[in-house]
Amino acid sequence: MIELWKLWLLSLLTCCLACSLGCGPALAEKRVALVIGNGAYAFAPRLFNPIHDAEDVAAALKRSNFDVIFGADVRQPEMQEAAIRFARAASNADVAVFYYSGHAMQFSGVNYLMPIDAKLDDEADLRRFTRVDDILSDLQQAKNLRILVLDSCRDNPLAENLKRSIGQTRGASLPRGLSKMEAPRGTIVSFSTQAGQTADDGQGRNSPYTTAFLKHIEEPQEIGDVFRDISSDVYEASGKAQLPELSLSIVGRFYLNGPVSVTITPPASSPADPCAASEAHWKAAEAIATTAAYEDHLARFPSCAFANLAKAQIDDLRQKAALRIPSAPSSKAAGRTRDFDGSWDVTVSCANSGNVKGYVRSLSATVTDGAFHAEDKSSGKPNWLLIDGDIAPDGKATFTAKGLTGDAAYSVGGIKSGSAYSYTIDAKFERGRGAGKRNELRPCTLTFAKR
Repeated sequence: MIELWKLWLLSLLTCCLACSLGCGPALAEKRVALVIGNGAYAFAPRLFNPIHDAEDVAAALKRSNFDVIFGADVRQPEMQEAAIRFARAASNADVAVFYYSGHAMQFSGVNYLMPIDAKLDDEADLRRFTRVDDILSDLQQAKNLRILVLDSCRDNPLAENLKRSIGQTRGASLPRGLSKMEAPRGTIVSFSTQAGQTADDGQGRNSPYTTAFLKHIEEPQEIGDVFRDISSDVYEASGKAQLPELSLSIVGRFYLNGPVSVTITPPASSPADPCAASEAHWKAAEAIATTAAYEDHLARFPSCAFANLAKAQIDDLRQKAALRIPSAPSSKAAGRTRDFDGSWDVTVSCANSGNVKGYVRSLSATVTDGAFHAEDKSSGKPNWLLIDGDIAPDGKATFTAKGLTGDAAYSVGGIKSGSAYSYTIDAKFERGRGAGKRNELRPCTLTFAKR
């Protein structure tokens, strides 16, 4: 009896030790997800399934021990705020998942997600959309596994507005569906149908893709097999008309639900690769090909493979701009006005945002023939800021701001002092006053007063 007792105790201890080494569910593992369903569009036909899709996916992920950030029929500020919360959560997570159901589109190879209040009269309106590359970049902060799911390949009627705006020559930049995205290392990217194709919203509570996703995501199967089964189900259920786009780049075997968590991963103490998302972001920057886009890449990935290329492109664009011979200003030129010409005082107010401190700063600006320009005197030094753009005759304006960060405590992500950044501002002027708001990264307001 004594020997049997010893054998039983030894067996129990062995089992416990095995579980502690990864043979049981990783209960201490931190899992986060951002789930968004947009259907009640103000300027596009309503989609009936996305809300149900998002609700059901959020419930399934919660059952799999995910902390879920949830958004239903979100407008631009709410979508931006959810993305910021998710970026912060992913930075401390082992596993991160982003799921989106709703309208989306591609332009010049860049994929965009559409908040319910977004309109698309011209190319500038794309700034109101959420870039998938930015979400993918946020996902890369998770240590072990990252999953990007887009059930959003419906035909987007607003794209026709943009085609008419940019003309037939550039209309080729707006193909159907979404642009193909390769999964960075440690990532799964799954679209509801192939790149360049569109998918049906479905007739039931859930879309065809989400129906298959919900069927398989909680199964005790290896995660790669789970997504292969999802793709197979959609393909068969659609009569082989809809084949999900799937890109996997994972090392080892991972189970969301099952006997094993990760069998082959980098050591938990090793930091996440800061350059993991640099290639995807660089492709997006090249597609946009503006100074602001390259400066954004340099701010995010200052020591990665494409940093020198970004610097070279910035220098090249600045040289080309300097060589251009400016035409004589004329208030009679189309889209120009002198109604707002003069000297202006500008106040930029940014509230506290999580761990990022708020601040208020003042600038002096001049407006000449409707062209707005404000700049600190400390050009090239930390805390420098420049704001440029044109004010339309109706008082509306979209400005571009760029600068160098000051104290890291006031910068999103705590980036070091002197790092380049850029963002856009939507503003409205009426006689001697104006107001605006910052569109990216953090909530800020601007007030303008004519002297």
